Amino acid sequence: MDEPETAVAVPPAAHTPMMQQYLSVKAQHPGTLVFYRMGDFYELFYGDAEKAARLLDITLTRRGNSAGQPVVMAGVPFHSVENYLARLIKLGESVAICEQVGDVATSKGPVERKVVRVVTPGTLTDTELLADKSEAMLLAVHQGSRHRCGLAWLSVTQGALQLAECAGDELESWVARIAPSELIYSADATAAFGQRLKALRFSSGLSLTERPAFQFDAGLGLRKLLEQLNTATLTAWGADELVHAHAASAALLAYAEHTQGRALTHVQSLQVQRDDELVDLPVTTRRNLELVQTLRGEDSPTLFSLLDTCMTGMGSRLLKCWLLEPRRDRTQAQERLDAVDSLRGGTWQRLRAELKGLSDVERITARTALRQVRPRELVGLRQSLEKARQLALASDGSTALLARLQADLAPPPCDALLQRALMEEPAALVRDGGVIAAGHDADLDELRAIQDNADGFLIELEQRERARTGIANLKVQFNRVHGFYIEVSQGQLDKVPGDYRRRQTLKNAERFITPELKTFEDKALSAQERALAREKFLYEQLLDELQPHVPALTRLARALASLDALCALAERSLTLGWCRPQFMKEPGIEITRGRHPVVEARLAETSGGSFIANDTRLGPKQRMQVITGPNMGGKSTYMRQVAIVCLLAAMGSYVPASACRLGPMDAIHTRIGAADDLANAQSTFMLEMTEAAQILHSATPQSLVLMDEIGRGTSTFDGLALASGIAAHLHDKTQAFTLFATHYFELTEFPARHHAAVNVHVSATESGADIVFLHEIQPGPASRSYGIQVARLAGMPAAVVNHARHALASLERQQEAAREQVDLFAAPPEAVQAGPSPAEAALAALDPDTMSPREALDALYVLKKKLDPK
Repeated sequence: MDEPETAVAVPPAAHTPMMQQYLSVKAQHPGTLVFYRMGDFYELFYGDAEKAARLLDITLTRRGNSAGQPVVMAGVPFHSVENYLARLIKLGESVAICEQVGDVATSKGPVERKVVRVVTPGTLTDTELLADKSEAMLLAVHQGSRHRCGLAWLSVTQGALQLAECAGDELESWVARIAPSELIYSADATAAFGQRLKALRFSSGLSLTERPAFQFDAGLGLRKLLEQLNTATLTAWGADELVHAHAASAALLAYAEHTQGRALTHVQSLQVQRDDELVDLPVTTRRNLELVQTLRGEDSPTLFSLLDTCMTGMGSRLLKCWLLEPRRDRTQAQERLDAVDSLRGGTWQRLRAELKGLSDVERITARTALRQVRPRELVGLRQSLEKARQLALASDGSTALLARLQADLAPPPCDALLQRALMEEPAALVRDGGVIAAGHDADLDELRAIQDNADGFLIELEQRERARTGIANLKVQFNRVHGFYIEVSQGQLDKVPGDYRRRQTLKNAERFITPELKTFEDKALSAQERALAREKFLYEQLLDELQPHVPALTRLARALASLDALCALAERSLTLGWCRPQFMKEPGIEITRGRHPVVEARLAETSGGSFIANDTRLGPKQRMQVITGPNMGGKSTYMRQVAIVCLLAAMGSYVPASACRLGPMDAIHTRIGAADDLANAQSTFMLEMTEAAQILHSATPQSLVLMDEIGRGTSTFDGLALASGIAAHLHDKTQAFTLFATHYFELTEFPARHHAAVNVHVSATESGADIVFLHEIQPGPASRSYGIQVARLAGMPAAVVNHARHALASLERQQEAAREQVDLFAAPPEAVQAGPSPAEAALAALDPDTMSPREALDALYVLKKKLDPK
């Protein structure tokens, strides 16, 4: 989208009238590809054509001349335009659809055209361009004063507007949380701010769109919000003072209206997001826990793919929102758990039977409000309204949440209108005709009768003319190009009456028309055009009558989606054998026989094996687990399953455990895995330290922190020193609930000096030369890492394995000697008020005469790091 447009360096007056019209449209949409309707094709010209030819692999041509230059063109068929739009949107492009709106018969010069909508990545509403389980989210960001940013975001199909303000350095985390398809920002943003946004585009694939600075006006935004919500104040939403967010919403609403070509009448709800309301799930946490994408970027197997057994796309989208946006306050989660508990009694099966085959009422409602809805979508809405009525009867309303949903399931009284106005199986598009039901409009019925009687008239005329002329093979026919005609073969031309007028000459026949046939042709063709025009008028009238029902339809769609998501959670809890979590006011995590749901499902699917469940106990007196054990032993799986159990509970789901009690939680932080970030010039170790630093700055006593193998990316002593420092900070200062997995056996001494830490390990045993992983979490430290045994299992050559065994034995002897001389967890020198520090005392105790040179150097290196961290 940042590529320069190809300019036409000639005055507009020198162009042909049609090209003048195109250039006028293009001038209003300079950064957008213009699809200019010409007959059965959308054409692109000049720079747009060259760009589209390259992106879509379509033919680039030069036809005719305008202003003395050949016209560069490329085109796509209108009947398959959605395929090309989908490809362009995926590439981050925007497209302005320019349609013929004038009457071809009455136009002098080029038929009048105008842009009816602009298709952009963040404002999609077309079913063909949107995945069933994903939303197109549009985000506007305003760079405010005092290092604050205003944010406003919207899903056009959901019709829900959201606002927030954040510190400037928190912008990236907010963008990661919102996951917009498109981000708009002001043209007067600072260069540094622009670079940050471009970095976001590179890392997340979102599309960036620059908008005029005057659109980011706080006063205008406040007026727009008040008009949109039809209210006099934003006090009820706590949004009166969010001036930076008001500025962002001004640009957001203006851009959304510009792309849709009309006001967003269905956007009638507002939500204000604040830092302290949601459980913080940083992008690293979402990635490491594989919530919606695997580490390889695939959609399955993930936690969401396991949870999502919804019957509708809108249910799946809402379930994903619940998963990614759990609230710290447990009221909402308790309501969902109560509802799931009630549905588990058997109601969920009856409800899912009605939900199956339901249309996407949410998107149909939005497209109705935007007047973009197609006839078959409205038929789907009509059928869904009847299903909603059955769902209201089947739902028992036994909990507060189910009662509210039951009330919203009552369909608005527009199904009778849809039944009366639309055919049972209408044409795909209004322009094709065959949409409005018979009996709905007398004028349309009369015009259709003329068309329906045409065949009978032609047969009767053919019989009469054969009898009158004596021409036995005379035919009366019709085609779209030449209209109605009487065809006579060359050998019978001498029998043609004098009132026949020649219309077309063929190789072996002549085609004629008579005054009677001409009169009928005028009437029939006129009826066809008038019937199509009448259908278009009646369809627009139908959309007018549906507009007052949009708010009720929006509530109905939300209720259907909620019920679908709750039924999916009920089904999963029963099928997978999950339990209801309990919430407690005191801090803590108590999980009995917890399991990793995705790994458990994969085991059952691939090998029929069973998952080894484990307990977890964390509380004020035991805030940290130092986890040791072999590679492939299950440390990472155990850590992730604890986080997943906590997350599922926070969203209001049953959890994979036999019992679970959880205290307050404000965030889940993870530092897992090793990978370079070459695009941002970060090595594996730099990325590891950056993520660890973010956790140390962000975590609180109510956070859950997963630290897996910290310090692996550097030398042994550096890594060990950093790992011990990070563990001490998390224990002493942050006091977060921490699962700290490590291969540094020196860290097993940590709990001896830190009262709220304990050692646990994943068990394994050797059977001859083989290693057996037991995957059980047991108290105490592991005795060894079994790394060489794992290397042997991986197929490492025997010579390498044997060499490694001897080298390991030698290294362990050296390390043991050095460890006896150094207290790894001694307080740093500045923490000691008087006397030598433990490190200084250890240094004085070193005896070079009794230590090998290597042992002495190793010990000195550790001490140097302790005495002089720089």
